[in-house]
Amino acid sequence: MTASGASTRADPVAGSAVYPLGSRVNDAGRLEVGGCDVVELAREFGTPAYIYAEDDIRARARAYLDAFAGRSDDFEVVFASKAAPFVAAYRLCREQGLSVDVASGGELHMALRAGFEPERIHLHGNNKAEAELRQALAAGVGHVICDSFDEIELLDALCAEAGRAQEVLIRVTPGIAADTHSYVQTGQLDSKFGFGLADGLAARAIDGARAAPNLRLAGLHAHLGSQILELDPYVRAIEALGELTASTGLECRLLNVGGGLGIAYTTDDSPPSIDEYVEVKVRGVERVFDPVPRILVEPGRSLTGNAGITAYSVGTVKEVPGVRTYVAVDGGMSDNLRPMLYGARYEAIVADRAAEPADTVVTIAGKHCESSDVLIRDARLSAPGPGDVLVTPATGAYGYAMANNYNGVPRPPVIFCRNGDARVVVRRETFDDLTARDE
Repeated sequence: MTASGASTRADPVAGSAVYPLGSRVNDAGRLEVGGCDVVELAREFGTPAYIYAEDDIRARARAYLDAFAGRSDDFEVVFASKAAPFVAAYRLCREQGLSVDVASGGELHMALRAGFEPERIHLHGNNKAEAELRQALAAGVGHVICDSFDEIELLDALCAEAGRAQEVLIRVTPGIAADTHSYVQTGQLDSKFGFGLADGLAARAIDGARAAPNLRLAGLHAHLGSQILELDPYVRAIEALGELTASTGLECRLLNVGGGLGIAYTTDDSPPSIDEYVEVKVRGVERVFDPVPRILVEPGRSLTGNAGITAYSVGTVKEVPGVRTYVAVDGGMSDNLRPMLYGARYEAIVADRAAEPADTVVTIAGKHCESSDVLIRDARLSAPGPGDVLVTPATGAYGYAMANNYNGVPRPPVIFCRNGDARVVVRRETFDDLTARDE
């Protein structure tokens, strides 16, 4: 599939923070991503489909590495793979020189399949199963982030059984609630993650890890949440970690200050830049810690979120007189659960007429048997009709990860686009896939 010519029309997409880098409206008036006409992609691969401009992910990975390289001699950028857990994304991030954060045995399996060196893998999770810890030890992962006293005890015992030691970090809950949805806050006192500061549990965990003969305590980890659009909470979290380190006498060689940088889901969103985010974290650590430890960050959403879009086909347009007009697409809560889970907001565009005025107000509904299956309320589109290709941008993080088979709907494929060429990196599920595990 070849790139189309440059557009001479007004272009609402080019330069937009919401769409993948390099997106535009082509001469045919259609949305183009990664040099590929999205309407042609829909015809070739079907809909719904997750479509990524793979060079967008590369560019954001380089932006993180470059931002650190200009400020620190000792750092690690760790791909939070829960945002986009498929092998092609793991492989791409590995090729860019990133490390990886995995939060389950499945994510660990995919990271290894993608070629990640075990020492570049960090294992997370608030309830790691014994089998997952055994899997991690057998693989030789670099670090396990300990999240409970039970886990410290179990991991130490498993290390003794395996005849090896394991480097660990202690996950700290700093008692700081970032300004984001409560469902994606993780740093507040009342959290299922980590050890609290105010109640003294973090200090006890440090003592416990130090006392464990088969664990090597390398440092601390703290994560405040996801889709954070302000930077001050990170400063306060770093200060809290510094106080903990000083009070416990911990030699902190590694300090993982989490991820959480938000992205633009709509044109109203103005997230900090990657450079601003890294500046705050590096300067904060340098100000608080002496000696300065290796600084780790865990971007996920900010690496992949704006790199991806989801393409749908419009099936029906149903007007409820005096109330609203519903535009129903061939996906919904099975491929993007975020609007139903915590009210996430998106924009949309009709890819066939991407430069036409968005003068029609509609509600974009999915095809599933739930009244809550609504992707966008009061979206402004160019008069959509059956057969049109409708696109929601900024679905490159947590769309695929949360996809499900509600109503027996097969999960969409993942398409990577680059320089006008498209390739399938995850195939579309089939009906036979839905019954493959049935006994």
